[in-house]
Amino acid sequence: MKVTVGGSLKLAFRPWVEGLEHIPAEGPAILASNHLSFSDSFFLPAVLDRKVTFIAKAEYFNTPGVKGRLTAAFFKGVGQLPVDRSGARGAGEAAIKSGIEVLERGELFGIYPEGTRSPDGRLYRGKPGGLARVALATGAPVIPVAMIDTEKIQPPGKVVPKLMRPGIRIGKPLDFTRYQGMEHDRFVLRAVTDEVMYEIMKLSGQEYVDMYATAMKRQLAEAAKAEKEAGKAARSALAQAEKEQTAKEKAAERDRAAEQGTEP
Repeated sequence: MKVTVGGSLKLAFRPWVEGLEHIPAEGPAILASNHLSFSDSFFLPAVLDRKVTFIAKAEYFNTPGVKGRLTAAFFKGVGQLPVDRSGARGAGEAAIKSGIEVLERGELFGIYPEGTRSPDGRLYRGKPGGLARVALATGAPVIPVAMIDTEKIQPPGKVVPKLMRPGIRIGKPLDFTRYQGMEHDRFVLRAVTDEVMYEIMKLSGQEYVDMYATAMKRQLAEAAKAEKEAGKAARSALAQAEKEQTAKEKAAERDRAAEQGTEP
C-alpha cells in the first residue's frame, strides 16, 4: 500500500494534510472520519506512516476467479478487513468484533460513523452502534478526521478520476474512558457519537443533517422512482392524447368526404 498505491496517490493528487501530529506513533486509536468517496479509504492510509484497517463487505474477498483473487489481494493490501453484511444485526456485531480485535493488537482502526457515503456532500447523523461501542469496549482514543473534496475527484458513477488536490484534517484525540463499562447504555452511545460528529463537522465545515445518510438515500431513491414513474405516466398520457387526436382527425376527414360524396 505505502509503496504502490499510496505513493501513486500522493504523487498524482498531492493531498494536503493538517494535524498529523495527532496520530500516535504507536498504540491503538480509532480514526473516525466523514465519508464522501470510495477513495477515502485509500487517501487517509496513504498519508500516514502507520497501517490503518477499515472494514469492507465480504464480497470483495470471496468473489471467484482470477479477477476475484486480484480484488481480494488488493483490498487486503490496502488494509481492508472482510465483514459479512448479509444480516444487519450480524453485520454490526461482526464489525464491532473486528474493530476490537484490531485495537487489541495495538493498531489503528478506521471507521465511518455515518455508515455509508454521503449522498450530497453534507454530514449526516452518526450511527451510535459501531464507533461508540468499540471505543468504550477498548478505551482507545477516538481521533476525528475530515476528508475534504474527495467526492469531487470521483463522483458516484464516474470511472475516470479528476486530478485535483483533496485535503485531510485530523483533530485532537477524544478520550471517552469516563464511559467505560457503559457500552450498552444507548444514551451514552448517542452522546459519544454526537460528540465525535460535532468535531468532524468543525474540521470539515460541512452542513450537518440530523438524519441518517441511509434514510436520505432511501428518500432520494424513492423520489427518483416517483419522478421516473411520473415521466412514464406523462409520456403514456401524451401518446394516448396523440392517438385520440389522430382518430379525431381521421373521423373529421371521413365526415368531409361523406358530405362531398367521395371516398376519403
